[in-house]
Amino acid sequence: MHTVADHAPPPAEAGAGPRGSVHQDLVALDGGEFLMGTDDSEGFPADGEGPVREVQLSAFKISRYAVSNRQFGEFVNDSGYVTEGERIGWCFVFHLLVSKLAHKRGHVREVPGLPWWRAVEGACWHRPEGKGSSIRERMDHPVVHISWNDAQAFCRWSGTRLPSEAEWEYAARGGLVQKRYVWGDELTSGGEHFCNIWQGDFPTHNSAEDGWIGTCPVRHYAPNGFGLFNMAGNVWEWCTDWWSPSFHVDGPRVDPRGPDSGSARVMRGGSYLCHHSYCNRYRVAARSSNTPDSATGNMGFRCAR
Repeated sequence: MHTVADHAPPPAEAGAGPRGSVHQDLVALDGGEFLMGTDDSEGFPADGEGPVREVQLSAFKISRYAVSNRQFGEFVNDSGYVTEGERIGWCFVFHLLVSKLAHKRGHVREVPGLPWWRAVEGACWHRPEGKGSSIRERMDHPVVHISWNDAQAFCRWSGTRLPSEAEWEYAARGGLVQKRYVWGDELTSGGEHFCNIWQGDFPTHNSAEDGWIGTCPVRHYAPNGFGLFNMAGNVWEWCTDWWSPSFHVDGPRVDPRGPDSGSARVMRGGSYLCHHSYCNRYRVAARSSNTPDSATGNMGFRCAR
C-alpha cells in the first residue's frame, strides 16, 4: 500500500527548502493577547499548568486537523523517510489493541513500570497494532507512532513547522476565555460527546460510548471556534518547545518558545486513552511531555507556519 524505503534519508539542512506538496489546510489566526494556563482545581500543578498569565502572540497559521495517515504516506513515498519506530523495530501499543498475529508470533513483551503498554515488534505508523494490522481503512485517521523527530522531518519536507505550545493553546481555545475544555466547561452535554477519549474502566474496559476504541478520523466531532478539529483527545500532538514545569512562570510573555534545551518535548491535547481517573489531560490547559525519540500508538502531530 505504502512503499517503505530500506534506509532513512539524511536530515535536511536547517535552511533547506521544502519538497512536499501535501495539502495542509492551514487556518490563518491573527494572534493577539490571550490568557494561557489554568488554576483549575482539576489541574496538575506539578505539570506547570499555572499560573494563568497573559501571553501575546504574533499571527500564525495552523493545520485544521492532525496529519493523517494519507498525508504521512505521501511524505514517505516521496522522500523515502523511515520513522524511528521502524528503524528501532518496535513501538509501544496499548495492551487491548495489540494485533492477534503479533500475539501469536510472540512479538509482544511487557514493559516494567508501564502496565498497560506493550512493546510490539513490527508496530509502526503503517502497522499501528503490530504485524497483521493495517491503516488501509484508516487513511483519514491521524498518523500515530510518530516521534518528535519524525514530525520534524515531515515539517521540513512540507515547508511547515510544529506549533509552539503557546500557539497550540491559543488555537485550541478557539476564542473562548479560560474554559476547561475546547468547547466549554462541561465534558458532555445531553449525552453528546465532543472528543475521542476513554469511557468505562481504565485500563481494562472501554465502553466506546463516543463510538471509538482507538483513533477516529481527523475531521470527526465538531470543530472549535477557529474551525480546528480534535484539539482534545484522539492523539497527543507534539509542540516545538522543550518541556519544563516552571520555565514559563517567569519566562517570556511575547511569542514564548520555552527553554533553550531539555530532555523532553511538550505534548498537548490528550488522546483516546485519556480518562478522568488517571490522566484527565484532555483539558485545554493540560500539558505532558515525552522524549523526542519516543513513539506510541496515541502520539501524532499537526503543523503550523
